[in-house]
Amino acid sequence: MQESYGIYSLLPPLIAIVLAIISRNVILSLLIGVIGGYYIMEQSVTGALWQTLLGIFSLLEKGWVVKTLIFAIFVGSIIELIRRSGGVDGFVRFLQEKKELVTDRKDAELLAFFIGLAIFIESSITSLIAGTVSRPLTDRFGTSREKLAYICDSTAAPVCTMFPLNAWGALLLGLIGSQIESGVITGEPIKLLGSALLFNFYAIFSILLVLFTILKGVKFPAYTKVDPPDIEISSRRGDLMALVVPIASLLLLVFLFLFITGGGNPLKGSGSTSVFAAVLGSVLISSVYYLIKKSMPAKEIVPAIFRGAKTMLPIAAILLFAFAIGDVTVKMGTGVYMAHFANAILNPALLPAGIFLLSAIIAFSTGTSWGTFSIMIPIAVTIAAGMGIGEGMLLPLVIAAVISGGVFGDHASPISDTTIIAAMAAGCDLIAHVKTQLPWALLAALLSLLCFILFGFLSV
Repeated sequence: MQESYGIYSLLPPLIAIVLAIISRNVILSLLIGVIGGYYIMEQSVTGALWQTLLGIFSLLEKGWVVKTLIFAIFVGSIIELIRRSGGVDGFVRFLQEKKELVTDRKDAELLAFFIGLAIFIESSITSLIAGTVSRPLTDRFGTSREKLAYICDSTAAPVCTMFPLNAWGALLLGLIGSQIESGVITGEPIKLLGSALLFNFYAIFSILLVLFTILKGVKFPAYTKVDPPDIEISSRRGDLMALVVPIASLLLLVFLFLFITGGGNPLKGSGSTSVFAAVLGSVLISSVYYLIKKSMPAKEIVPAIFRGAKTMLPIAAILLFAFAIGDVTVKMGTGVYMAHFANAILNPALLPAGIFLLSAIIAFSTGTSWGTFSIMIPIAVTIAAGMGIGEGMLLPLVIAAVISGGVFGDHASPISDTTIIAAMAAGCDLIAHVKTQLPWALLAALLSLLCFILFGFLSV
């Protein structure tokens, strides 16, 4: 049944990709791709719309889907609580008061770098904190705003994918889990993701290259001549613990619930259950802490939770429709059909490199790594499964290739939200940031491509 749709099985993901590039509206593009797939199968508009509704409701009946969506939504609540409580302000003041920690340009740049490594809960928050805290110090010691923007951007999406106890992790675990639930591949989502991150070459090289530019004192051209207005983060003074408590509780609870659900073995734990329980626990613990410390009045906590959750609804929609288009590609046999061609014209060892290039092009064109993950992971995994790649190192390599390609687009594209926020946080002109960062991003991409080729041949 899966193979009977032939070349038409390529249309749903192709529609989603092309529309995402043209419109830059990932949600609508995925939805149209889903409807298009069901239209091919049902041969009627009403049938396609009805099957789309049934497919979405069927997904919402699955516990792991609901838990993943709730986790993604409530990460927004945590971010809003941190912001409204003044946690970011407390962190800023703490570092600015420790003046002995920063005595020269290298120290100022390393401060931005290590802040980026430490704050991995959300890429935009990473850039915002690193840029806001470090900018007065990098300005004082003569670092160009363009280089600060590069540091902020290179420790945003790359770091969030390397330490995925955040909404990025929820998305990736959900996408991998949906392929396991559909029977395309076998295994534990969290174990597969952990293995894939070992080969997340673009993120690794991006982080190493930015550290290289700092330690070697590489100077970036300074195009930005005027200071923009200061970025307002919150209206409260706050304290450092208002930032530490939510993040630390989230991390600790994830590990705790992985241990519990895995019967003592975190690698066998339920990723969706663990992040679901952890994010709710973190919201509760943070709220109690803010009440005790009077960081926020009780009447503001619940509205802040809902306001933060609301900001993540588009992400939840992307997740849901990504799961839906994944179901469509399985039903139509997209991966099986593409695997026939891949088997004929492509050495399995070159599959990771090919997937990386395709994902990088899509992500750069759309400016969204999440949209790229949503479209490409179901396709890449089903191609790999169709080629008989289900064991060993090659499957994690293929997943890593999608992640790396997506991060490249998020990092380098001028229409990416993290690129825009990094430039804003550093007080740098957007185009100047893109121009000065792109050579380093392309170098990281080239090194990543070579590694995917090398490890692809080593794994077959």
